[in-house]
Amino acid sequence: MSLVTRQAVETALRQYTDPHLNQDPVSAGCLREVDIQGGKVRVRLELGYAAGLFKSGWAQTLQMALEGLEGVDSAEVQVDCRIEAHKGQEQVPALANVKNIIAVASGKGGVGKSTTAANLALALAREGARVGILDADIYGPSQGIMFGIAEGTRPAVREQKWFVPLEAHGVQVMSMAFLTDENTPVVWRGPMVSGALIQLITQTAWDNLDYLVVDMPPGTGDIQLTLAQKVPVAGAVIVTTPQDLALLDAKKGVEMFRKVHIPVLGVVENMAVHICSNCGHAEHLFGEGGGEKLAVQFGVDLLASMPLSMAIRQQSDGGKPTTIADPESQIAMLYQATARTVGARIAQGGQVVMPTIQVSDD
Repeated sequence: MSLVTRQAVETALRQYTDPHLNQDPVSAGCLREVDIQGGKVRVRLELGYAAGLFKSGWAQTLQMALEGLEGVDSAEVQVDCRIEAHKGQEQVPALANVKNIIAVASGKGGVGKSTTAANLALALAREGARVGILDADIYGPSQGIMFGIAEGTRPAVREQKWFVPLEAHGVQVMSMAFLTDENTPVVWRGPMVSGALIQLITQTAWDNLDYLVVDMPPGTGDIQLTLAQKVPVAGAVIVTTPQDLALLDAKKGVEMFRKVHIPVLGVVENMAVHICSNCGHAEHLFGEGGGEKLAVQFGVDLLASMPLSMAIRQQSDGGKPTTIADPESQIAMLYQATARTVGARIAQGGQVVMPTIQVSDD
């Protein structure tokens, strides 16, 4: 009976690609421990992103691979998640009790940015992360509604200095809407808005967050630029639709983040296709393939192409976005995969790693 070696174990693990890291676990630096006792093999991996709904299946896949090795009587694979702090701009000080800040942005309004931000935050929480969401869209805050927080609810104030975020569906939530009357529009000039948002971000008592999702105001003006320069953002998610005008504005968003040295983690394309609820006919109402072209042009991931769905809108308006309203649905699974990939890109420093293509003589 041949002896099992560490090299044989690593070779077996290298045959499998983590779909979120686009690398095998050894090349990605996830391998933490290999223990070989005769024919018994124990392996421990550590993922740098939240993957609570993925890690058990991933462990089982790799365990079966090791059990197929010659000389292995039994194999055990343990997969843990350890989320470290990251930020794109070295000169910007870190935010207390927040490891990673994710900006969800769009070049224009009406593309489903806030819906994407809410579902991303909830999906990260379902993966086991500690998550908060900040509604920075000061002119049209909507996260309170999406998270089912009753109108008029106000955050507590600690030590006359800190806002205590509200909590809904396991996510810490803060919004300017909690401090103002929703029937009274905010009529402020740009510098006032920027100052208020910086204050809201830095004076909220976030409770030990792995990820803070920031629902950015639409556009690429002074407000967005100020936030990007003064908040330690780990990466940005760009939301668009296939429509040419939306894609044009989304490109401006990508360029803005790159100019301030914030990694663009990927693109989410909303309203990609409409499927008729009566006949099942699929129609690309706003164009086709725009999100993919944008992602290819800038060398980033197309994180998801979401359909134009009445359910997404109804569930968000009802205070229970799709990720928790219908967690087993195909749309919810897309949001979960997006959340894991966003976390993986942050762990990789915002770099997109293309999978290795192996060519054999077979």
